[in-house]
Amino acid sequence: MLRPGLGLFTGASRIRYMILASSMSPDALRDTEDCISRLQSGDLSALTEIMMRYQHRMYRFLLRLTQDPGLADDLFQQTWLRVIEKIGRYDARRQFEPWLFSVARNLTIDYLRQRQPRSLDVVEDSGESPAERLAATGLDPLESLLEFERGGVLAAAIAELPVIHREVLTLRFEEELKLEQIADIAGIPVSTVKSRLLRALERLRERLNLQ
Repeated sequence: MLRPGLGLFTGASRIRYMILASSMSPDALRDTEDCISRLQSGDLSALTEIMMRYQHRMYRFLLRLTQDPGLADDLFQQTWLRVIEKIGRYDARRQFEPWLFSVARNLTIDYLRQRQPRSLDVVEDSGESPAERLAATGLDPLESLLEFERGGVLAAAIAELPVIHREVLTLRFEEELKLEQIADIAGIPVSTVKSRLLRALERLRERLNLQ
């Protein structure tokens, strides 16, 4: 999983840079519509092509939501089985990427709600910030900076956020999707996406002690 360095950014821009990952090349998406058409016609070889294009992004998204590699792998496989089931009803007027991520997202949220009946906007809080945990390791300032640059603290901070906040951060900054696309995936108004994103950034800044 890519974890770019911090550079000289501060505040929200710093966070955006930290969690930004490379997006898919336009060349790789050029014939997606053709693959979808073939898949709708029963050509399962087209599924392999689509999976190859989205597998890394999809797994990363699922891992962000679940924080469990084994579960993310299971949901990854279930997502593509669900794609096969639903592709016949896919409306080509809708963008495929948000549709695909919504399939994965809905499977994940359904699973988490069954396993964790409590609200998904709640997270257990140890009361200790990532910065405090890092300080407790006894690393000197230079070592601490290098550790921070490697992204360990950021990953820990994101992992402590509620699912709904990890979701919008991942879709917005790692997948670089538009707010409207995120709203489509999550089935919520754009205004709700904006408020969740702002709150997620605020909580992330608090946990990282950024000004």
